[in-house]
Amino acid sequence: MEEIRKFDFADSKTVKNIINNYILTEETLVKQLYFTTSHGTTIGGFREDVWKGMFEQIIPKKFVIEKSVFIIDSEGRVSNEVDLAIFDETYTPYIFRYGRLKFIPIEAVAVVVECKSQSLNEKILKNWAESIAALKTSKKSYTRINGRIIVGEKEQNATQTQTRPLRILCCLSERITNNVLENGEKQFDIIVRAPSEKSVIKIEFDPQKELLKDWYLALNHVGYEQKKEQGESVKEKIQIDDGSILGEVKLTDYQVKNEEKNISLLSFNFQFNQLLMLINNPIPFPHIAYAKMFGDIAEGAENHE
Repeated sequence: MEEIRKFDFADSKTVKNIINNYILTEETLVKQLYFTTSHGTTIGGFREDVWKGMFEQIIPKKFVIEKSVFIIDSEGRVSNEVDLAIFDETYTPYIFRYGRLKFIPIEAVAVVVECKSQSLNEKILKNWAESIAALKTSKKSYTRINGRIIVGEKEQNATQTQTRPLRILCCLSERITNNVLENGEKQFDIIVRAPSEKSVIKIEFDPQKELLKDWYLALNHVGYEQKKEQGESVKEKIQIDDGSILGEVKLTDYQVKNEEKNISLLSFNFQFNQLLMLINNPIPFPHIAYAKMFGDIAEGAENHE
């Protein structure tokens, strides 16, 4: 006989089953990451697929995940190779795509992920992060909205002046130094680790960004804090929204715990997606800026050599 359910109470049994599924998923994820054969190259690619699968389980369908891509900006700067790029391809074109070779404009990219095993070269990791941090979004855009045309260079968006992607390191190593970049930021916003002796993943967020306000400013108003420290009245100059409404919300408020133990993957689902909700990617795409950059370089303009 079918059980008669009461719908005015929480379905605790189902919710607990979902929680247990996240715990089992974490265990399976770690086991897959430590699967070994004698073919090192194959294993490296396999681990990237495992990390890719983790992100695919939790990100909204509006985002696409591509492996082994390069990020490019409208000044012609190109990043080091990115293991995983999470981006919104709804309004932004691939700059170049042929088979496995892909160049994606920085304006579209929400997340870049570097996948490593246990061997971490600090200089290489820092150089990779610097290559991403060096890319700049452009305001040179023309976009129709209901009733009018917006010219990006003349009409400042108070909630977004210059964006950047979240930088994530996924690795197996237990000990990691999250070094500081030339712009004063940590090289990685998030470090996802899978220690071999445990069946859980460990997720560390940049401790400099405790509040949602900190993340909002870092991702949507690149350089704001740095200019503020140098004494510039940034808010008055460009009339930005400094995210004060987010000043009391902590990222740790999104943790889900079971008997005081953090359920890492479930917590990460809510924390990561909240950060994605703070990034309004893509911004109106600067097609003309990219066209000019390619034209200048084709003609040998000095400022693009």
